[in-house]
Amino acid sequence: MQTVTIEAPAKINLTLDVKGKRSDGYHELETVMHQINLFDRITIEPRPSGIKIDTNSISIPHGQENLAYKAALVILQEYQPGAGVKIFIEKNIPVGAGLAGGSTDAAAVLAGINHLYNCGFSRPQLLEMATAIGSDVAFCLSGQYFESQPGELVSRGFTAIARGRGELLEPLPMRIIPNIVIVKPDFELSTAQVYSELDLKAIEQFPDTRSFLQVWNKGDIINISVYMANVLESVSIRKKPEIGIIKSRLIEMGALSALMSGSGPSVFAIFPDNETALKAYQVFKKDYQEVYLLSSYKRGD
Repeated sequence: MQTVTIEAPAKINLTLDVKGKRSDGYHELETVMHQINLFDRITIEPRPSGIKIDTNSISIPHGQENLAYKAALVILQEYQPGAGVKIFIEKNIPVGAGLAGGSTDAAAVLAGINHLYNCGFSRPQLLEMATAIGSDVAFCLSGQYFESQPGELVSRGFTAIARGRGELLEPLPMRIIPNIVIVKPDFELSTAQVYSELDLKAIEQFPDTRSFLQVWNKGDIINISVYMANVLESVSIRKKPEIGIIKSRLIEMGALSALMSGSGPSVFAIFPDNETALKAYQVFKKDYQEVYLLSSYKRGD
């Protein structure tokens, strides 16, 4: 096989709670993550030695700072030190957005190289590598990649509650959320800085994760919005009030809920119907470059 191409879907956080700070410096999380139909395309081909990354984006690094590079290095060192790959990243997920764009690329590289070189690594082995690369990589890898046609890997789509620093995953039933609008404002936020400034005593709204899970498991997508919250908003909106303004505008336009994803700055909203979602998309498209109208990510049966 000469090349393999992999879809690498983004995620949103339907809830995000922080239980405290761990002894290793990370925060103890409890978050429901859900893959959406916004994805990068990763193409991998073998080369005699070395790892080379190309991309259509000027916003992501081409070298060792890129999580995709780290993923290739980790799996090749385990499989055959010295083996090489050329990786092309077609970047569609906005960078620094709170949508796991870097993590999902890394997960796709692990799945892709395992397939391309027929490495034979088991799912637990790949997940162990993913956890070593970054907190969200294990989630992004867990959508059960399969070959949709020769040389193309896609994920089935995945939703899970993640605990620990994000690596302890409890899969949830597959649900399709239609009519999602995502707005990525024209700035980035440092995830590390947002977490460092988090004051749990100052948070006004925590997610009701237990009630959320009950509603989700029943398939009642309309009413999950009642229980959605993200404690990191308390920091990110203080630093960048525009995030709060975007949320308010989306609600005013008829969204059932609007929430920041991850540490931001992207805001996503769930709308009751396509017509209302389309109107909101069109309005925000006048003010922002990176606005998306989409639904959940799902491939296969």
